[in-house]
Amino acid sequence: MTTERVGPPLRAGERETLRAFLDFHRATLAMKCDGLSDEDLRRQSMPPSTLSLLGLVRHMAEVERTWFRRVINAEDIPFVWSDNRDFQAAYDASVATRSEAFDAWQAEVEHSRRIEQEADSLDVTGHFPKWGEDVSLRLVMLHLIHEYARHNGHADFLREGIDGTVGA
Repeated sequence: MTTERVGPPLRAGERETLRAFLDFHRATLAMKCDGLSDEDLRRQSMPPSTLSLLGLVRHMAEVERTWFRRVINAEDIPFVWSDNRDFQAAYDASVATRSEAFDAWQAEVEHSRRIEQEADSLDVTGHFPKWGEDVSLRLVMLHLIHEYARHNGHADFLREGIDGTVGA
């Protein structure tokens, strides 16, 4: 897989800018995984952590699914890798494959894009049960940007540990 990242616009409206930053970070995660085998993608950082690049991809599939489909779109759907709503379960990629993880993640990203594009505005709300509060699409997009940025930092270290590749 080869990933092309497009930088966010320097001057654009709020929604276009949020969308572009989110896609930039999605592409960054994919880029960090480019050219690696399933074994490399499953390689864990260091004991006792089970963190791996494949685990990050699986985790972000759950994050996309939860915030866009379950919260904003109010879909009553289960988690992909956990029967008890445990985001951490996705990190266990010890037997996962690239195709399984990336197919799930890319499917959730497409659902997220569709939900965002169909929303009338960034003020559309959904209910987040964990907080017991309604949240806006704006908050969800900002939260996802933050989540990807944080995990892309982890991906930087994981990739460097695998083959020495560093950088944006």
